[in-house]
Amino acid sequence: MAFLWFLSCLSLVSAAYGCGRPAIKPVVSGHGRVINGEEAVPHSWPWQVSLQQNGGHFCGGSLLSEYWVVTAAHCNVKTSHSVVVGEHDLRANAEAVQVLKPAKVFTHSMWNPSTVKNDIKLIKLATPATLSAKVSPVCLASYEDNFAAGATCVTSGWGMSRYEPASYPDRLQQGAVPLLSHAECKAYWGNSVLDMNICAGANGVSSCMGDSGGPLVCQKEGAWSLVGVVSWGSSGCSTSVPAVYTRVAEVRVWLDMTMMLN
Repeated sequence: MAFLWFLSCLSLVSAAYGCGRPAIKPVVSGHGRVINGEEAVPHSWPWQVSLQQNGGHFCGGSLLSEYWVVTAAHCNVKTSHSVVVGEHDLRANAEAVQVLKPAKVFTHSMWNPSTVKNDIKLIKLATPATLSAKVSPVCLASYEDNFAAGATCVTSGWGMSRYEPASYPDRLQQGAVPLLSHAECKAYWGNSVLDMNICAGANGVSSCMGDSGGPLVCQKEGAWSLVGVVSWGSSGCSTSVPAVYTRVAEVRVWLDMTMMLN
């Protein structure tokens, strides 16, 4: 009963703050790339988080509520790192960003670095993020959600925008990517792709180094849901092969229970 009560409360909180409904509307051309990227409309992905060490961005993440952020386990976030929300331009000093500290980090108990299975981590913030038009949570894909292969979704981040020569953007980039079926993804990656993965891309668009932990969001009934968390992909950031994400629906029980109990 406690678990059902928690889910009900989480839904009410999300509704109150308009989860997945940016106040500043995103504009996605369908042809943008994170590699050779298309700049996002500033603050149109208000759940986008920059994880930073000594002022330098190293991974992405997504705001789930005032106190919780989700990212990838392999990002190895520590309580000494910073969680920055409300960011668009990493070099702009005039942005009213919130620099928050993790109080605790929770790595999935079955995280396996060798197979990259359960590549998911939760961050509980020491102080709550102040929600606004520029900072608001994403919805979590539910157990019942079925985003079909071929659906166009969006990934975003400050990861590498050009592999050779290496180039990293200052401003948040976005890319429209199609979801692949599990069979289609395995045709590229074989048994490295697990049932708990979801794949997207192979259309001239790709996540790359620095995008890890960031969001793959799909729209349903006007709201954006977090369907995947950037996990791994081509070592050379090839845009002709799909990137691999942790499928949120597969770890939803762990996410809900961890937030409920902590």
